[in-house]
Parts: sequence; structure tokens; C-alpha cells
Amino acid sequence: MTPLSAGTSSHVFDATLANFETEVVAQSARTPVIVDFWATWCGPCKTLGPILDKLAAEYNGAFKVAKVDVDQEQQLAAMFQIRSVPTMVVFKDGQILGAIPGALPEGELRKVLEQVGVQPAANEEAAVEEAAPVDPHEEVMRLRQAVNAEPDKAELKLDLALALLQTGATAEAERLLDGLPANLSTDERAVRARASLGFAALLKDAPPTQVLEAAIAANPDDLRARHLLGVHCLVGGKSEAGLAQFLEMLRRDRNYEDGLAKKSLIDAFRVVDDAELVGQYRRKMSSLLF
Repeated sequence: MTPLSAGTSSHVFDATLANFETEVVAQSARTPVIVDFWATWCGPCKTLGPILDKLAAEYNGAFKVAKVDVDQEQQLAAMFQIRSVPTMVVFKDGQILGAIPGALPEGELRKVLEQVGVQPAANEEAAVEEAAPVDPHEEVMRLRQAVNAEPDKAELKLDLALALLQTGATAEAERLLDGLPANLSTDERAVRARASLGFAALLKDAPPTQVLEAAIAANPDDLRARHLLGVHCLVGGKSEAGLAQFLEMLRRDRNYEDGLAKKSLIDAFRVVDDAELVGQYRRKMSSLLF
């Protein structure tokens, strides 16, 4: 779960009533946003969702996709008078351009993007040789110096908080996030960091991974152990392994602890920085729930 830097998955996110104004309406003033109203029980949604995920990655930030689960966000669905799913609502320049019901094929979706002036953004990473990975501890040292040099620059403090999370220094990262001004506290990276802290908090006094793995080997239906092992994996950067544990929980007992598996998957989708992986597990989750 720990990769928190901007990447392809930053173009696809879960929209809620709480973040809709900032992450959809305000964001659309800079980048068009397609709101995908969907449901786990909806067959056509399983077709449309992956296509949107694919195009969001291909267009490399030229537009964003906001996912709204109509069962989880009934107020939002009512506000937009959503009568069937899937339904897409297109925002640009803070305004609604239109609503499109049904699952459009990829070719038609490309035409819609073209009509609202969206063209694929250049992927700068493909044009340069892949850089060596940055050591997170060295990045923390570099950012501490930058913050000391410019203590009033809040963006640097957000960068430092994200770097601290990479090293496991959650307490200091949380203090920095708490001190961010309002405009940065709702930044997409800050929201992801908060979700990461939520997972990290679950590991307080939790058994180590070896103990949890042994418990699951002895009893595959030990869903508490599976949940904690999944959290360990996410916090340790093993995103797919963590998602796999949550999915297995859902397969074995979807009602365990008031739907903990589904809630954990949805929270994990907010922090896993791999759009293709998130799309893959969204589809797997939907196939188990539908």
C-alpha cells in the first residue's frame, strides 16, 4: 500500500459526498472528470469500469475518473437523479457537460473524450531512461533540509509527510498532515496518506506476519488473521498480496464483521497506486458480490 507518489492510479479514485466538491467539481476546472456511477450488482458496470480505467491510464492524466458506488453513496446518486447504472456524468470547468447512461464501447468513449477536448497526455517517463529508485530515508533527509530552508512552504511539509510514511514514521507523518492548511489537507496525496495511516493504525499490537501466516495455515477460515495479514502486506508495499487476502475474506464470508472484507477492499483501492491492479480487483470484488 505504501507507494503514495503520484502515478497512473491517481487518475482513478473513489468519489464520496465528502470529497465531491473538491475532487470532482473543483478538480474539473483544471482537468475534465468523468463520474462513473456504478454498483457491485450491475453487470454492464463490469464492462464499462475496466475500459474507463484503461483509458485513464492511457491518457496519462488528461482526464480523471471518479467512481461512485451508488449503494454506498445514495445521497450523491439522488442528487444527480441516477435512475440506472452505469451512468457517466462529465464535468469540465466546474460544470456538468452531460450525463451518459449505459456502458459505451471503447470507441464511443474515445469519441466522447474527443468531444470534450481531451487528448492523450504525453508520458514523460517513457521518453527518459528509468531513474534509479530513491532511497526513502535519503528523501526524508533531503526534505527536512528543504523544510528548514523554507518553513512556510506547506507543500514541502506534505512531501515530507509522504516520505516519512515510506520509512514507517507514521506519528511524525500524522503530525505534519494535521498541520497542513485546508487547501492541502484535501489534496489527493494527503487523502491517500490519511488512508495509509488508517491501515497502519490497525497494526498497533498486531502479531507479526509469520504468526498470522501460521494461523491461516492452521485454519484458513481465520478471517481476523487474514485481515491483519492483508494490512501488513499493504503497509509493507505488497499491494497485490494485501488485496488478495481481503478478496479471500470476501469469498469465504462476505458478512464477516459487518462486511469488513468489502470495506477493506474499497479503502485499499484509495491507496494502491496501480490503476491496472485496482481495476483487476474491482472486477474480482464485483464478481463475488454480484
